[in-house]
Amino acid sequence: MFAHVRLTSLLILLGLVSTTGAFAAERIWDNDLKRYLTEEETAHAEVFMTEDEAVKIMFPKSERIRKTVIRLSQEKKDAIEQRIGWKFPEESFDVHIGETGGKIDGYAMVHNTIGKHKHMTYMVGVDSRGACTDVELLVFRESRGSDVGRKRFNAQYEGKTVFDPIRINKDIINISGATMSVRSISAGVKRVLVLVDEFYLKPAGLGSDTVAVKKSEQGIFGSIFGN
Repeated sequence: MFAHVRLTSLLILLGLVSTTGAFAAERIWDNDLKRYLTEEETAHAEVFMTEDEAVKIMFPKSERIRKTVIRLSQEKKDAIEQRIGWKFPEESFDVHIGETGGKIDGYAMVHNTIGKHKHMTYMVGVDSRGACTDVELLVFRESRGSDVGRKRFNAQYEGKTVFDPIRINKDIINISGATMSVRSISAGVKRVLVLVDEFYLKPAGLGSDTVAVKKSEQGIFGSIFGN
């Protein structure tokens, strides 16, 4: 009993246990602020829209929208990680597919990638040819950096494909004070583009491999005929 009391007192002294006996919440240090975040900051969650609302924005004219799941084999996961340049834990992703008649209008995926301290939730839209059409922020859980949800920022992702770097100081303009959030959402957009390319466009003969071959052929003919 005395040993238990001494241990509890030591944990209280170290700040690991509160005086009520419950374990204290994890404290998060912010290097920019040079202090621990407050409870209000760590509990912050700004909801911009629901997933259903975002889907309607992605496919405003589609006759129907169906939802499916893509599951990654280890081989496919390794290939995608190699293409985007970073590893991720997810092994499956939900995909919304907009259709009109017998034609696919595009794809949309909800992604969660970590910003500075916590994950942000957003949806990325991709057209039937593999170009990003829209990025909509759903939930932002940091105390700062929600400007990544503003259209004046995320409009720069529109038109991006797997052939673009999608990186700060390359083709993406940073937001001061939100660098980690910008990097996170940029990485997520790249991953969505690669996933759509691997699972939908390549099997349909519209993927990056086919486009690259066509560009190469055009370059060869151009050099031969001087065009």
